[in-house]
Amino acid sequence: MFKRQFAVLLTAISFLILFGFTNTSTSSAEADGSFEVSSELVKETMKPQLLKKQLQDKKDEAIRNAKLKEVQAEQARLEKIEAEQKAAQEKAKAQELAKQKQASSQAPSANNTAQNNQSQSVSGVNKGTFKLSFYDPAAMGSNMGYGGVAANLSVFPRGTKLKITLPDGTVWIRVVNDTGGFAAANPRQLDVAMPNSQVPAAGVLMATVEVIG
Repeated sequence: MFKRQFAVLLTAISFLILFGFTNTSTSSAEADGSFEVSSELVKETMKPQLLKKQLQDKKDEAIRNAKLKEVQAEQARLEKIEAEQKAAQEKAKAQELAKQKQASSQAPSANNTAQNNQSQSVSGVNKGTFKLSFYDPAAMGSNMGYGGVAANLSVFPRGTKLKITLPDGTVWIRVVNDTGGFAAANPRQLDVAMPNSQVPAAGVLMATVEVIG
């Protein structure tokens, strides 16, 4: 009797377990189906907003690109203007330097001609033979001109007027207006101011020097 009741009870428990599992599976399937339907619904609902945002993003990007191109074009224009101005300034500077060089090279020639005409009859105290070297004040950034000569100031004080006669008879009249490091060790040397374009090919000459003033 007891065994029979136990078998019936076991059968009932098995039935309940089987029924519960089936019911749970069905509920889960229904729940999953509901979730899928809900996800699709959300996507369809959000789709217009996403499209609108994408269009707005593209529009904003196009505006940024257009502004960037404007800035780059303006920068290129300013750089071009600056380069043109710089080129014009350099050209004007080069022209001015060329004029100064031409004027400086012509002025000594005129001065030398006048000095040669006047100095043939001028005589003074003969100081003997001196070594002549040459330098271009303008090339050194000086505005002293080409009428001067650098010397040892203990031999020829500043302001002394000299008559310099070259071996070929050429005469220069120069005023001592400068000195240099060479003067201390070479008291019998004169450094004559002259444009580089007119410096004698020999570079160094010997000449007779007279004090005329």
